[in-house]
Amino acid sequence: MTRTLAPDGLPFMKMHGLGNDFVVIDAREGDDPVTPALARALGDRHRGVGFDQLAVIRPSDRADFALEFWNSDGSRAGACGNATRCVSDWMMGQLGLDRLSLVTERGVLRAVRRGDGLVSVNMGAPILEAAQIPVAADPMHLPLEGDPVAVGMGNPHCIFFVPDVEAVDIETIGPRIEHDPIFPERTNVEFAALTGPDRLRMRVWERGAGITLACGSGTCATAVAAHLKGLTGRHVLVDVDGGQLEIDWREDGVWMTGPTALVFEARLSPAFLAAS
Repeated sequence: MTRTLAPDGLPFMKMHGLGNDFVVIDAREGDDPVTPALARALGDRHRGVGFDQLAVIRPSDRADFALEFWNSDGSRAGACGNATRCVSDWMMGQLGLDRLSLVTERGVLRAVRRGDGLVSVNMGAPILEAAQIPVAADPMHLPLEGDPVAVGMGNPHCIFFVPDVEAVDIETIGPRIEHDPIFPERTNVEFAALTGPDRLRMRVWERGAGITLACGSGTCATAVAAHLKGLTGRHVLVDVDGGQLEIDWREDGVWMTGPTALVFEARLSPAFLAAS
């Protein structure tokens, strides 16, 4: 990768969806600004800006724009649903549109701003084949205590259904499952409980980020797993630490709907960039 250090620094945005927070860099013009070291430096909540994921906007000849994602540990993230919704909302404002298409590692996705101001994104069809998730076991019956389910949404997820989400020691269990050898690319870990008809309570340990207030792709994966296990229908409300997401598993993919927020716009200083 190449990176040109502009004399006035590098512009960025801070966004969040239900407290799932992101740094967003618009790289549609100029050289690639991001390296693993910069992602780690930016993700440091004490010495950088802090984020759950870093989203980089890129040009695309297949859609209105492309997105790539980084975790705060400097690793790449194949999907990030809430960041996709946040950036899509901002891009719709920039382009004067109420719907658009974008490209991620999953392919071409669609996003729509609803009449109530919430933003929906089609995260694509869930991945249910072990080799594609990837996981080295039967996705519907993983050989782990609690009989969790594996679902792919462009990144791997391991979903546990429990009686009480609040009683789970996520800080201990999350990293152990993330690094279990049956997941060759590590995994996100979700814990969910049925709280009403077609309603779930979910908490998450994100691969490369730790506990977060929300996880869009994880919420989609959890809703898919709940339906496959006969717990819910295909249209569910999911309460996460940061609020509520609406998930609708349709024929054309898993649609996720929720709020977005642009917090501020700023610049990374040349000194910070040079040190990163």
